Amino acid sequence: MLKEFKKHIEQKLPFLSENKLLIAISGGIDSVVITHLLHKLNYKISLAHCNFKLRNNESDLDEEFVKNLGKELNIEVHTTSFNTKEYSKINKTSTQISARELRYDWFNELVKKHSFDYIITAHHADDNLETFIINLTRGTGLKGLTGIPEINKNIIRPLLNFSRENIKNYALKNNITWREDLSNSETKYIRNKIRHNITPKLKEINPELLNSFSKTLNYLKQSEQIIEDRINEISKNILTKENNILKFDIAKLKKLSNPKIYLYELLKNYGFTEWDNIYDLLSAQSGKLITSNEYQLLKNREFLILSKINDNSQNTEFSFPISEQEIEQPIKLKIETTNKTENTSKTSILVDKDLLNENLTIRKWQKGDIFYPIGLNGKKKLSKFFKDEKLSIIDKKNTWLLCNNNEIIWVIGMRQDRRFCINNKTKTILKISIN
Repeated sequence: MLKEFKKHIEQKLPFLSENKLLIAISGGIDSVVITHLLHKLNYKISLAHCNFKLRNNESDLDEEFVKNLGKELNIEVHTTSFNTKEYSKINKTSTQISARELRYDWFNELVKKHSFDYIITAHHADDNLETFIINLTRGTGLKGLTGIPEINKNIIRPLLNFSRENIKNYALKNNITWREDLSNSETKYIRNKIRHNITPKLKEINPELLNSFSKTLNYLKQSEQIIEDRINEISKNILTKENNILKFDIAKLKKLSNPKIYLYELLKNYGFTEWDNIYDLLSAQSGKLITSNEYQLLKNREFLILSKINDNSQNTEFSFPISEQEIEQPIKLKIETTNKTENTSKTSILVDKDLLNENLTIRKWQKGDIFYPIGLNGKKKLSKFFKDEKLSIIDKKNTWLLCNNNEIIWVIGMRQDRRFCINNKTKTILKISIN
């Protein structure tokens, strides 16, 4: 197996040889074997072990085993402990999900602190098959049927081409010891049910199951690539980006052969789950909104508008002295004295400095806001101005106002208030522009 493993890494993962690797090790056979393999091949490795405190003394013995393995092989070992049950209770997640979140958060902390390049996990071919079956039973798209990725950002899984039997045979032949987790034999978890009750039956039907499964995964991945190419192609015609907002042309979406599946492919990475409701947005009234944990999708006239949900805990009002030359937050503005009297535009305005206080404010709009827009006699409610400009709910939320006390100087990027404009009596002209 060592020779095959070496060949696989050199062909598929050659970049690992020049980088610092952090191995996620439980003390079980899979992670112990990958540690021995990479150590024999002289890779730059360190070990990271999490004690989840779920198996009483057994968890502590696992930690002790990993520390001793590090001493035996002269490898740096990082360990930490978690109160997993408490975390699970507070976050209302299962023990398995809690453990996953805790360990990967900690792994990424280690990566930043010690400049590791990649995290190595010991997932193998049987794990891949089990994941496929789990996703199949729950219902999934093509992505869920393509298995565990060998490379996922900074997480690398070099054992995916090797079976559980390959790994065990290597451990036995090389007198490698490991820790047995007795909970792996329990069938209360879905993965263990599949491992002990389903895959053995499938292997009886087809002794070459893992090879056949590997071929199937390759076919599915090739199909996925065709879909990805098609989505990239239609995105050029359907999708436009404005700042951090994505706009989907509804009329063009409706002309596609199957708008619902195209919407799924376009939006699947944004956490949405109610695909029937998303499809219904195409024919819904303007203003209908659907949200995921982080994103919102708005029907706004002829577009679906996708944007990230703003964190309401963030400050929505920022004050700064008028002497400031450049503003970085929440929007980049440049303030300079000028003698030129060019026309005001959407990206820059000219104001009479003597009409301003020493401090200005940038804030979000509020109900009841009025201003005196250039080009219009009298005042206007900001809500009416937004409506006339056909701003969506998301556009309104993303609009900033430059204010003097609570009086609007500029609806930034849109219209200036005439009360602060320069005139023939102006002594000092300030040019304020979007930087």
